[in-house]
Amino acid sequence: MLCTFALALYLLQEDPTGAPPIAANGSALMEMVHNSGPVAFAVLVILLLASVFSWTIMLSKWSSFSKAQTQSQRFVRAFRKSTRLSEIATVADQFKPSPLVAVFTEIHDEYQRQNGGRGLPRNPLALERAAQTASNEALTAMESRMTWLATIAAIAPFIGLFGTVMGIIDAFHGLGTAGAATLRAVAPGISGALITTAAGLVVAIPAVVGYNQLTARLREFGARMDDFGRELLNAIENAAMLTPPPQQQQSEELRRRTF
Repeated sequence: MLCTFALALYLLQEDPTGAPPIAANGSALMEMVHNSGPVAFAVLVILLLASVFSWTIMLSKWSSFSKAQTQSQRFVRAFRKSTRLSEIATVADQFKPSPLVAVFTEIHDEYQRQNGGRGLPRNPLALERAAQTASNEALTAMESRMTWLATIAAIAPFIGLFGTVMGIIDAFHGLGTAGAATLRAVAPGISGALITTAAGLVVAIPAVVGYNQLTARLREFGARMDDFGRELLNAIENAAMLTPPPQQQQSEELRRRTF
């Protein structure tokens, strides 16, 4: 396609009278947009809407991820300073943007269902499954609308290329009907068509960078939730080993009384 396009430009004879340059910089860009056909103009509008949508997703995700990271750090500090799970459970809602809160709540609720939050858990595997379920649900909520960002990053260059191809077709068709085989006659249409490819790249490149950065942040959150789940399970087991269950305490009291 490129070879054919270059050969066509070579065969075109430039008008000997010459013509002054249309404009420069911003005015030239506006002139190219003005010279674009209806298909190219529609492609530019679609790319503009896709760019606004992708930037909205990226900015909202960066803001929510920053809040989640800040609250996660505060929640971990509060958790490590506390000596009782009940104390953390009462203040966990204050750190709600953090995904660690969901992991803590799920493990704490399962621990309460097993043996009332005292002693060793009867089924440690159930606590691990509860932590994994909470982690997956939190990551799924944080990944919302990320597929749109990946879709825009993938198809924006092809949408721009489609506008360029259609614009070049229209330019050469107009050249054939006009009967004037000059570069001056076809250049405005071709330049207006090529701008859609540039617009597609302008939309796709930030979307690709943003998607990769946000995906890396999601992997970090997933690793932190797994580490926190294991830390919480260790804390429950250590506390249970230090404090004997109520039945054992009662049996020890009865044994002392019999002696």
